[in-house]
Amino acid sequence: MPRLQPLSPPEPAPAPLVPQRPRGIPADPQKFALTVAPSTIDGQGVFAAEAIPARRKIGELRGEPISVAEARRRARGVARIMIVEVSERRAIDASASTDALRFANHSCRPNMVLKLQQGRVAFHALRDINAGEELTVGYGRSHHLGRLACRCGAPGCAGTL
Repeated sequence: MPRLQPLSPPEPAPAPLVPQRPRGIPADPQKFALTVAPSTIDGQGVFAAEAIPARRKIGELRGEPISVAEARRRARGVARIMIVEVSERRAIDASASTDALRFANHSCRPNMVLKLQQGRVAFHALRDINAGEELTVGYGRSHHLGRLACRCGAPGCAGTL
């Protein structure tokens, strides 16, 4: 009489090859391709190099963590300030950062929003953003205290920052 041989379990499929990030190297916080180019609003601007869907995280602003007192000292007399206060005591100075988002210009009708999340400065799309479109954010309360003319050109522009 023929004997039935038990089947051995199938071999597990090999795990997909995922590039491993070396320990101690943080993940890239930039989620979409961005470029820096001259802006019609002011100086340099950051532009979407690909379409960005609404409500998606675009990336983060990285820089040197400093005290708010130091941030305000550094901001005095500087034409272009790339500093964001993340709390009553701490700020991020992105002046020496390589992140394109440091060039985000103000607009009274922005297409992204700045969110402070666990001491980080993150930018999220307010609406669908087309490739080639300049990324803008509403600066909110700033050290300019309404003394700097706004150049965003948006309908209903407040006129000052």
